[in-house]
Amino acid sequence: MAAGYVEILRARHAARLLAGTLVGRLPCAVAAIAIVLFVRSEGGTYSLAGGLAAAYGVANAVGQPLLGRFVDLYGQPRVQLPAALLSALAMSAFAFTGTDPLALAYVCVALSGLFTPPLEGGLRALWSSVLPGEGQVQTAYAMDAVAQEVMFTAGPLLVTLCVSLWSAQAALVLINVVGLLGALSVVVSPPSRAWRSAPREAHWLGALRSPGLLVLLGAFLAVGIALGSITVAAMSYADDHGGDAVYGWLMAGIGLGALVGGTAYGARQWSGPPERRLRVLVALLAVCYLPLALTPGPVAMTALTAVAGLFLAPCLACAFVLVDRHAPRGTVTEAFSWIVTTFTVGSSVGTGLAGPVVEWGGAVWGFAVPGAAGAVSLLVLLATGRVLAAPAGGAVVAASSENDPNRVVEPRFSSGDRA
Repeated sequence: MAAGYVEILRARHAARLLAGTLVGRLPCAVAAIAIVLFVRSEGGTYSLAGGLAAAYGVANAVGQPLLGRFVDLYGQPRVQLPAALLSALAMSAFAFTGTDPLALAYVCVALSGLFTPPLEGGLRALWSSVLPGEGQVQTAYAMDAVAQEVMFTAGPLLVTLCVSLWSAQAALVLINVVGLLGALSVVVSPPSRAWRSAPREAHWLGALRSPGLLVLLGAFLAVGIALGSITVAAMSYADDHGGDAVYGWLMAGIGLGALVGGTAYGARQWSGPPERRLRVLVALLAVCYLPLALTPGPVAMTALTAVAGLFLAPCLACAFVLVDRHAPRGTVTEAFSWIVTTFTVGSSVGTGLAGPVVEWGGAVWGFAVPGAAGAVSLLVLLATGRVLAAPAGGAVVAASSENDPNRVVEPRFSSGDRA
């Protein structure tokens, strides 16, 4: 299993790009908890902390595809590095000015979210120029999804450690400085400096004019809703079964399941149409959400959350392959950034949706939401199967080497239909 990952990491620049991207995304991964801890240390209310964290999240959701479009137009270094610098400066300004005046605090966190560089989409655009074959690129997508789970698991622990050793203010500044250094490591690398998007057709919709991409966005909006609802339902469950410690174990279970599933998925080469494989993976994801509604004791419930996370990273890795194929010519970074944005928005919607459900019916009904959302995602993919399977039109998808420099012929795709 490890051989495939070691082979990828041995490829020139691969380890640097992966590590730099993960470190560069650290501020985004921990922004919500870092903002909450800082606001509370300043004597602010939970409502204020939640409002500021939400402002960051909304601005981030808007900024990712916009910056992704600029990356496709002007290259990675000219966009990623200035954006990372502005984001770090805005969050540092918030750390030093605090929550008074309130308007300035909102402006600072919103600017930090808006200018968060689209490193995740940028990395996925680079994989095909760093790795020699399609099989390795697909394995890299899986490894990327697994690594993101590690960051989102270890990141909050790092923040709380910084707060305990120094202060919430120091943690906020340090995390953003570290993120800036990670982004710098990526954008000065030869692959990032050399990468150029294919010439694009001028269109205000950009990547969103691809029907296949719209299908993927609809499906993963529902997956995001499922994940967001789990966080709320798990908190309600933990309140009745042991408190914060149990909640931490439940969230860790989701992350552990994703790590195991993503690692196993990326350890082998997959044949056949990826759109069919994605439907199977999403179906398994939805099925694994259903037992959560049983709400057994804490130990068994932690095991169920681990099972619920098993197919998350494989779904993402498979979706990345399809995004790569359906991204319109010259919009590959923007297309990947739209997936990130949609997932974030879906998670926020799921959090807001699960709250009233939990208040009405308790944790049992709260855990029914992810199962329903997973079913909706599967229905979207089943209803639009022909859209995902159909080769994209030549005016939309690049027939060049932008996403496939090795010119690998894909199953059911002709050489002129590659994304």
